[in-house]
Amino acid sequence: MTAPHGRGLLHLAAALDQQTAFDAASYVGPAQLAERGGLDFVTLGDTFARPGPDALAVLSRVAPATRRIGLVPTVTTTHTEPFHVQAAVATLDWVSRGRAGWQLDVSTTEGEARLFGRRHAAPADALWREAGEIAEVAARLWDSWEDDAEIRDEATGRFVDRDKLHHVDFRGATFFVKGPSIVPRPPQGHPVRVVDATEGPARRVAARYADVALVRVVGPAQAWAVRAELRDAAAKFGRYPDTLRVLASLVVDLGDGERAAEPGHGGGGPRQTAQGPLYRGGPVDLAELIAAWHASEAVDGFHLTPVEPHRDLERLVNGTVALLQHRGLFRTFYPGSTLREHLGLARPANQYAVTGGAS
Repeated sequence: MTAPHGRGLLHLAAALDQQTAFDAASYVGPAQLAERGGLDFVTLGDTFARPGPDALAVLSRVAPATRRIGLVPTVTTTHTEPFHVQAAVATLDWVSRGRAGWQLDVSTTEGEARLFGRRHAAPADALWREAGEIAEVAARLWDSWEDDAEIRDEATGRFVDRDKLHHVDFRGATFFVKGPSIVPRPPQGHPVRVVDATEGPARRVAARYADVALVRVVGPAQAWAVRAELRDAAAKFGRYPDTLRVLASLVVDLGDGERAAEPGHGGGGPRQTAQGPLYRGGPVDLAELIAAWHASEAVDGFHLTPVEPHRDLERLVNGTVALLQHRGLFRTFYPGSTLREHLGLARPANQYAVTGGAS
């Protein structure tokens, strides 16, 4: 287990989703804007259920155009090969020099299954059990190279110390992986794993494997209860609860300017909608909502999805975030270079190097 580190900090993230953008360059400017605001990370959703660019490939393009902000694509664990998924996420961590994350998701529909033709759709609880196994084997594969396994000895022609490569020999319910990985251990050790823990089947996976859990809630009391449940479950899995960050997910519409707050809600929100909890109002009242929820320890921070990507992200960074920074509630610079450092999470020890696991 990893010792607690960096509790009490406010964490902020934003989604870069754009329904009509298929060129990677469209995502560079918004990511740079979010970085200027000091946000911990940006996410980019992906699904087999609708057309769109590959999120991981897009953020690999964004990586060299940014320097500090974390990059978290959604990569589904259903119908994809676990070995390839972990290698792709590890590669993003190398490309970004330690800023990669991975939002795990599952594909539940028969239409998505038919795209691959290997198996039929399955219930969400079974798919999330599989996702948990894939999160586990990914961590083992990331550790299958010890940090000093690369020796690059030109005199002898040896590239790696084979004694420091390890077979993982993992058998899940639907797959078997021998290992080792084809990608050296990522700069962060383990890229940050993110799970939307709103629904029951995903919550167990989040408690056991996630570094960041996202929850769609409409009030601080509900958020506090979910956060407490996740932290208690994490402890039962042998984790320090303080190594799990819980962020409230809100859709934000900042296009109407400032308005007086409705009773109990900054700027007329959040309120439940088909897209999730929605805040509609101005940047100032959103800052008040964020500050109040975080002060009550309801959440560790917020993941915000702009209704209008360019307009709302600009108002979020230059309005809400600037106000939080002015009040000393959010960072004005990045104290480190990796996403784990932004989140106050230690770099995991290599399980094979520590325990001397068989190769």
